[in-house]
Amino acid sequence: MTNSVPHTASGYARRSHSILIAQEEAGWDTLAVTRLGYPVQIGVLTARESDVVDGISYKRLLPGNMAKTMDERLQQQAEALLQVAREFRPSVIQTTTHFVNGLVAREVANALSIPWVYEVRGQLADTWASTRGPEARSSERYRLFVEREAELMRSADLVVTLGNSMKRNILAVGVPEDRILIAPNAVGGDYLREPMTQLDARQCLGLDPEGLYIGTVSSLVDYEGLDDLVTAFALLALRLPQLRLVVVGDGTAAPALHDQVLRLGLSGRTVFTGRVPADQARIYHQALDVFVVPRKDLAVTRSVTPLKPVEALASGRPVVASRLDALSEIVDDGVNGRLSDAENPAGLAEVLKELLEDSELRLRMGTAGRQEVLDTRTWKANAEAYVQAYETLATKYMRRAS
Repeated sequence: MTNSVPHTASGYARRSHSILIAQEEAGWDTLAVTRLGYPVQIGVLTARESDVVDGISYKRLLPGNMAKTMDERLQQQAEALLQVAREFRPSVIQTTTHFVNGLVAREVANALSIPWVYEVRGQLADTWASTRGPEARSSERYRLFVEREAELMRSADLVVTLGNSMKRNILAVGVPEDRILIAPNAVGGDYLREPMTQLDARQCLGLDPEGLYIGTVSSLVDYEGLDDLVTAFALLALRLPQLRLVVVGDGTAAPALHDQVLRLGLSGRTVFTGRVPADQARIYHQALDVFVVPRKDLAVTRSVTPLKPVEALASGRPVVASRLDALSEIVDDGVNGRLSDAENPAGLAEVLKELLEDSELRLRMGTAGRQEVLDTRTWKANAEAYVQAYETLATKYMRRAS
């Protein structure tokens, strides 16, 4: 894994941890191993060689010295992982994007004659290109990034991904459909419990119980489109004097968003919380009237399904999202929320206004969204799919060995 709890609180780390817990509960013994040098490389200088979080063991690869070149570091990481694997004796090795993880996992699995699984959680070449302008997608770096990812997918015994939009991209690079498993972003733990009331959530957070609240819990990066949300908020602010905006999270776009709110004279009606612990983020979900996912229309956002709107739906809140393929897999327009054209703040404002003026509609959509998540998007259900796939792979390899 690229990173993990307790040192990183990203959606990547939380998804990994949730999967591991569910797999343990399904009867598998798991061991998580993080990339060479992590978490020392992110500044955790007192890191130990292992951590145990919620019963899940995390092994750290922390050599006395890091090799100097990329090739040497890959070899160093592969040798360290092989030593760990020989002690743990796994039936399956699973890793996640990007391709450096895949290269190491593949070589170690081949050395042990066991299957390996590549979990594709994002279109990382497109994520890289999204911050560098249109010319990035025609660059040699982009082309090589895409080619290496495709080669790793084709060589894996199984490719796991988050939704149908990403599955289509994986099929397009030549991975057979019977080697692809969809394991969507999901919920577990406290999100399965009945949400607290909006009033109780707001009291916990010190928010006005009589206000109307729109907002998001997100990484604050440009492709999330939060500048469009701020503009839509400004368009609604005069018509809805009780309306407030809540933005939970941090990232590179945060300073520009603060400046935008200040220029629009909305600082007194906007709450920027910065990064908060996961249990507090869950309370913010429950305090909102409408959760908003105003993503820009880019290759990466058309393909990748985020985790946060799933958590919002599990919290019984309607979701308004950009009309993009990946988000349409989560938001059923008119049932558990609404879709709005991407990069159209005026259209977003009108959709939000419709929901904000109809509390019964919000309640109905929130109830429908929570029920759908409980029925179709739990880590337990994902773990059952993983287990079935693992058992099939292990059986195939046992037959080859015999």
